[in-house]
Amino acid sequence: MLTSSAAQAGTATGGEDVNPSDDVPFTVEERTTPSQDGQTWTLSVALDQEALDNGTTLAITTQICLNNGVCDPPTPQEATVSEDGRTYTMDLEPPTDHSYVNWRVKATYDDDSTENFPQGDWYKTWSSCYYSDGSYGGVHADGDGCNVPSSGESEGFLPAPGLMLAVAALTGAAVVAARKP
Repeated sequence: MLTSSAAQAGTATGGEDVNPSDDVPFTVEERTTPSQDGQTWTLSVALDQEALDNGTTLAITTQICLNNGVCDPPTPQEATVSEDGRTYTMDLEPPTDHSYVNWRVKATYDDDSTENFPQGDWYKTWSSCYYSDGSYGGVHADGDGCNVPSSGESEGFLPAPGLMLAVAALTGAAVVAARKP
C-alpha cells in the first residue's frame, strides 16, 4: 500500500537533506548523498560510547518517495552490525524516478524502552533529481524532468574501451586521408 508524502515533504526544503542533530545516541558514519535511481544507497550509523556501554541497540527504517508524490510504506531494514555492536550498516536501491529516501532510527535501551530519532518525522536524503514545489531540482534535473544515467553508465564520458576505439578510428582515418594524393 502506498501513502501520500505531503506530510513528510511539507516540512522539508527541496534538495536540502535533513540530518540528525547532536542530541542523538549515534553518529552518521556514511550516507550516500544524493541518492540516485538504480544505484546503491548506503547508510551507516554508529552508537556513541555511552549508548554502546549501556547495551543500546538500533533499528533502521526507510521509506522511498517518488517524484509523483507517492511514498512506499515504511520498511524496516536488515542492518549488518559490526562485531563490537557499535556500527549498523544497510543498503538499498532506490527505484526509477524517486524523489528522496526517508530514514529513521529506533534505539532500544537496556531496560527495553525505545525512542525514535527523529520523533514523529524522518531524516531525509534527496535524490539526484527530485520534484519539489512545482519544479525539478538536483544534479540530474533536465528542465521538465530527469536525465539520470542508467545503472553502471558514467556521466558524460565514453567508457575507456569505447574512447580508445574512437580515438584509434579517428587516427586511422586521419592517416589514410593524409596519404591520399
